Amino acid sequence: MSSGPRTIIRLNETVSTNKDAMRLALGGEPLPLWVSAERQSEGRGRAGRTWVSLAGNLHASIAISVTAPPVLAGQLSLVSGIALYEAVHAAAQPDKIKSLRLKWPNDLLIGVAKVGGILVESTTVGDGTSFVAVAGFGLNITSAPDHLGRAVTSLREAGVEVEPGTLLQSLADELDLWLERWNGAKGFSAIRAAWMERAGPLGEPITFNSGQGGVHGTYQGLNETGGLVAEVEGKRETITFGDVMLAAAADTSDNV
Repeated sequence: MSSGPRTIIRLNETVSTNKDAMRLALGGEPLPLWVSAERQSEGRGRAGRTWVSLAGNLHASIAISVTAPPVLAGQLSLVSGIALYEAVHAAAQPDKIKSLRLKWPNDLLIGVAKVGGILVESTTVGDGTSFVAVAGFGLNITSAPDHLGRAVTSLREAGVEVEPGTLLQSLADELDLWLERWNGAKGFSAIRAAWMERAGPLGEPITFNSGQGGVHGTYQGLNETGGLVAEVEGKRETITFGDVMLAAAADTSDNV
């Protein structure tokens, strides 16, 4: 994985920090490289969803070069989630957010409400043994969008006051640490354990989209490569892509 002095490009407004970071990375800019913006006009989440980018919140992306099979790029969502969790947890001291947690594959929650999300995009380079990845972070610091049809919140609503720039510096420090531990997927066992410690309890009821409607089951952790393991009607299934909804969230929202 690439390493070197940290560069952060700060913008007032852009279309997408992920697009900027990938463009600069493929254009030959030294990596790692951060791009942050006060606003994004076309912020995105997973599956092409819009990420509403309000001023005062965190919108930032990092581009890195990774020496590992490109098929493992999805693990970066889990690595990034741990880093975001730790940065928010530090910002909340001494008033810890006791209900702060991760949800597979890329959400940060307070209780059942989403406070942050991660979008990882990658491009294979060279002979296929390495790739350039961009991890984009969206975090509701001062406000959360209305009328999304799902439970959302902000750090301010949880009683935490922090500046986006301060949070970004903490996030960058944490991500450096966890990327080093991940070590191009060689250290994923430690990442797997750390992620599960910050997620929900085993046996938690969940619903996931199988492509043919919602399937009900219980959360059983992660497998050895980062897929979500669920027990459905007495059988264990591994989910590698799709949306997962917490049963508790279904009681408070039509679509979480």
